[in-house]
Amino acid sequence: MTAKILKEVLERVETWPEEAQVELAEIAREIDAGLKGGVYRATQSELDGIDRGLEAARNERFATDRDVEGIFAKHRRV
Repeated sequence: MTAKILKEVLERVETWPEEAQVELAEIAREIDAGLKGGVYRATQSELDGIDRGLEAARNERFATDRDVEGIFAKHRRV
């Protein structure tokens, strides 16, 4: 992507809803940290999601492979 295209997109970002702007900023920070060899710091929302996933795993609330295959078979176009 050229600098010109990036500049145009960033100007339009100012018109986006705040939630979308925050999401883009988080993605940009993650990319920047990766390019600098830095450590990515998860947001509180991401940490909360990880905690929910770990709790679900402890409570065995994930679908089995058989459950997933059943859903795919039901909704897959033949």
